[in-house]
Amino acid sequence: MSPRRPVRHPLLLAVALACACTGAHAADDVDKVNGSISADAGQTYGDLSTVNGGVTIGAGAHVGSASTVNGSIEAGDALVADSINTVNGGIRVGSHAQISGDMETVNGGIFVDRGGRIGKGVGTVNGAIGLVDTEVAGDVETVSGDITIGVGSQVRGALRVRKPNASWLPINFGNKRKPRIIIGPNAAVDGELVFERDVTLYVHKSARIGKVVGATPIAYDGARAPTE
Repeated sequence: MSPRRPVRHPLLLAVALACACTGAHAADDVDKVNGSISADAGQTYGDLSTVNGGVTIGAGAHVGSASTVNGSIEAGDALVADSINTVNGGIRVGSHAQISGDMETVNGGIFVDRGGRIGKGVGTVNGAIGLVDTEVAGDVETVSGDITIGVGSQVRGALRVRKPNASWLPINFGNKRKPRIIIGPNAAVDGELVFERDVTLYVHKSARIGKVVGATPIAYDGARAPTE
């Protein structure tokens, strides 16, 4: 996800992923329509692509893109990948992941453990985003999910919570609760923090952030943000 580019339209993303499953691939790609994919720890693969099924990637594996339409994507520590994308499912990667592109889902959360580096952006529509001691070179975006820029994390681009768009219907945007945005201890967001809908924004006193538009930061100094 390049800076200042909105989260992809979910229907276009679904079509793109489905089409990818029918094209020509290198011999070391894994390509399915129905069924899950498992990539062994420490091994090297091309693109991992399925439509109906999850993708599981072992620790230390090197892969191209990992994508699915209906399913979650989970990876162990020290993953190296070009990009990770799904439509209906969450994404969770272990520590020290190196993703050169973006991480996106529509209906599901995203979690990146300590030492991760994302070369572009991170985005969801419905689902929480959680980063721990992770660097994101692009933007972090959601529509209705919570965002935690956890301890020691660095977002080089902007942080945005977008207003639900009627063109995305019939996507379910969940309940009407305000997204909870946390910028944790020693975390940083270099770009603007832009909120197109009501949110609750907590910023640790040791954190560093850019200009805030559409919300009033609430400072805190404990290990955890206040509970509501």
